[in-house]
Amino acid sequence: MDGNDLVRVDIEGHVAKVVLNRPEKLNALNKQMWSMVGDAFTELNKMDSIRCIIFRGEGEKAVGPGADIKEFETERCNSETAAEYGQLMHKAVLAIASCKHPIVVRIRGLCIGGALELAAVCDLRIASSDSRFGIPVSRLGLVMSHFEMAGLIELVGKSTALEILFEGRVFGAEEAMDKGLLTKIVDPDELDEEVRNVVENICAGAPLVNRWHKKFANRIVEGLKQGKTLTEEEIKEGFDCFDTSDFKEGYKAFIEKREPSFSGN
Repeated sequence: MDGNDLVRVDIEGHVAKVVLNRPEKLNALNKQMWSMVGDAFTELNKMDSIRCIIFRGEGEKAVGPGADIKEFETERCNSETAAEYGQLMHKAVLAIASCKHPIVVRIRGLCIGGALELAAVCDLRIASSDSRFGIPVSRLGLVMSHFEMAGLIELVGKSTALEILFEGRVFGAEEAMDKGLLTKIVDPDELDEEVRNVVENICAGAPLVNRWHKKFANRIVEGLKQGKTLTEEEIKEGFDCFDTSDFKEGYKAFIEKREPSFSGN
């Protein structure tokens, strides 16, 4: 397989798919893939035509089992090389977390280690009932770094994040749902249809509104963590939607009892 195909970006209409494409290794993330994930989401963030991103692994066996352990001897053999490798991981996590578009993760099979770290900073996680989860880095003598741990703690809270890391267990979808890792669980044969329905619902909404809602949610979470209050400018931004063409179209479509056609302006 060409190295350029290890992370594939497919765009159809307003929907982009970012696919971990190493199925012969269950989509295990190597150094090149971490870099490519960061680049993919950075570029998609610049594209105003995109209304939703699907993140997934190629095949039906895994989003991914985590990092490629075979690289440790060459790429993560000491603290210096590990820190360099960690910068690529942080870049990928940050690119996903800061992407303005709604991101839906399609989970089938294994979602372990680094794959779960990436999924945790996406917006919605839809999994098949036969999926498996966990971050068993303690069994490898590895530490999950601050930046990667932050996304997990924000999603499930400190105690549950530490439970996942301390025990190092691999667990099923029902437990993942109970822990707050997932948005929805469906039967395996219903997974693609459910993802498609969710993405269609997202794309049917005004794209600027979806981006504002994501931005505001992130702002609120960061503000709560840092004890910040909203500035006057930030409060005012909550009413900018009334000056958009999409608001006028949405309001008019509601009055006329028809589906709106949003332009993203």
